Amino acid sequence: QVQLVESGGGLVQAGGSLRLACVASRRTFVVAAMGWFRQAPGKEREFVAGITWGGGSAVYADSVKGRSTISRDRTKNTVWLQMTLLKPEDTALYYCAAGPQLGTTPPAYVYWGQGTQVTVSS
Repeated sequence: QVQLVESGGGLVQAGGSLRLACVASRRTFVVAAMGWFRQAPGKEREFVAGITWGGGSAVYADSVKGRSTISRDRTKNTVWLQMTLLKPEDTALYYCAAGPQLGTTPPAYVYWGQGTQVTVSS
């Protein structure tokens, strides 16, 4: 079992920045990749960004590409999502997820955190 704990969400004005963090309780062969997803009220959960623990390969959703950076620190079992130029449409509950391979859909991930709320005011 792997526990994931997110932090760093909050209320920010449009154009601002936030840095989300996700700490994993441990890393195993089942947790080769980490992802960030978000879900706004009434909408489906959508992929934001993902990264592999090993090589650090990263992938981004088009909606955040160029505005967000995902990174990881293997010594701290921590993944960050730095978001800049935030827009009101970025408002959502942001989830951290862990899985055996890098994917862009929820079924690719096995473990999930409880989420951290990001609210962007206009």
